[in-house]
Amino acid sequence: MKHHDLVVVHTFMSRPQADMAKSALDAAGIESMVLGDDAGGLQPGLWEGRGVAIVVNTDDAKAASEILGIEAKNA
Repeated sequence: MKHHDLVVVHTFMSRPQADMAKSALDAAGIESMVLGDDAGGLQPGLWEGRGVAIVVNTDDAKAASEILGIEAKNA
């Protein structure tokens, strides 16, 4: 994954939500990363209010948005 080709697909309010979305993207074969500084999970409130982002390659953005949209509707 080239960092200059990344786009934020969605920003979640918590790391667990972002991790679930990443799992859905992984299952669909879309490479993604979770971005949010919580000191490796030791201080989850550190990033509070800024959200936790899911980023994907620009070429995968549309498919990732569709997958996450389906996940959100079924939640």
